Amino acid sequence: MMFCKDIVKEQAEKYDSFYLYDESQIVEQIQKLKEHFPDVWFLYSVKCNCNSSVLHSVFSQGFGADVASAGEVERVLDAGLGKESIYYSAPGKSTEDIKDAIQNSVLIADSIDEVERIQTIAEQMNMVAEIGLRINPNFSFNGNQGMPSKFGIDEEQAITFIKEQDFTNIKITGIHVHLRCQELNADILATYYENILNLSKRIQEVNPEPFTFINMGSGMGIPYADGDTPLNIDKLGRLVHKSLSAFRDTFPNTKIMIETGRFIVAKAGIYVTKVVDRKVSYGKTYIMLKNTLNGFIRPSLARLIAHYSAEQSPKGSEPLFTSIDAFQFIALSDKTPLEQVDLVGNLCTATDVIAEDITMPYLECGDILIITNAGAYAAVLSPMQFSTQPQPVELFVNLKHEVKI
Repeated sequence: MMFCKDIVKEQAEKYDSFYLYDESQIVEQIQKLKEHFPDVWFLYSVKCNCNSSVLHSVFSQGFGADVASAGEVERVLDAGLGKESIYYSAPGKSTEDIKDAIQNSVLIADSIDEVERIQTIAEQMNMVAEIGLRINPNFSFNGNQGMPSKFGIDEEQAITFIKEQDFTNIKITGIHVHLRCQELNADILATYYENILNLSKRIQEVNPEPFTFINMGSGMGIPYADGDTPLNIDKLGRLVHKSLSAFRDTFPNTKIMIETGRFIVAKAGIYVTKVVDRKVSYGKTYIMLKNTLNGFIRPSLARLIAHYSAEQSPKGSEPLFTSIDAFQFIALSDKTPLEQVDLVGNLCTATDVIAEDITMPYLECGDILIITNAGAYAAVLSPMQFSTQPQPVELFVNLKHEVKI
């Protein structure tokens, strides 16, 4: 088990439900990326886990930040990053969002209308804003034809716009592309990144300013289910290095960035809950747990999708759903006999179910259950206000094995 059972049991004496993040696991994953991608600068996707201790740990390792709101800009500033390390990319930024963030981050415009609003605000503030454009390319993640999207500016629209624009308070100094995440095939990822480099060349040809950065987005996945084959990070690193070496022959001064979130924090987190009741109904045994759907929603969503999908392995829809078997349930109990049970939560809704017909040790009130893969898109997604339950806390185990709240 990733975490020391003694730490889990000690914290379970204080809390009925909690997240536990392990800094050593975070640092280990970061070192893998640094080792295999020495010519790439990584941005941490703050939206996947914005816990302050996690942020300080990640940024202390030299990562920049990919942020998706003006609020996240403030969080990252509080964590010690400067403007040059904060890239704000999200659709639908309001005028107030832009005003709040324009001097504290690198804005990535998501639409032509947004570019025009940034120009107006920059003019009012008597400044020249260096911005990026999020591009919706004419290719898909798998290399097929491009598709309509709520994200970014279509490639041909962007090229036409750049040719015609004559703004005095804006300089376009980079692009951002992000089409998909949670990919485990190194060849697909490497081809996708190479396609982005070729896209940047096409746009650079018409842009008056040399690009200072290219954000290739995310994509690197982790094995959630026991049967998943982990991403071959060594192979991907070699393929990306080859593409970048050729690219830098022409563009030696352009910073190449990749976003990552779950790759470094998902497996560094577990969710811990306790049994609050057990009952048998028409021969079925229910183990009732504290704060499941409202504490860590993704396992409940997986069961819901399994019920309503006709497919045995429904396609993922990140970040809400990866697969129906994306989490493991570990009981800190060796009581016998083993039994087949449903694991359910204490909310007044029938959808508060995290596992069905699962074999577990005999569980009774007070016993501890651990859910894995809880470091990314977990606490940040869960509807903790629902039913006005006591909220689970987030705990952080630092490199000295000290537990901080």
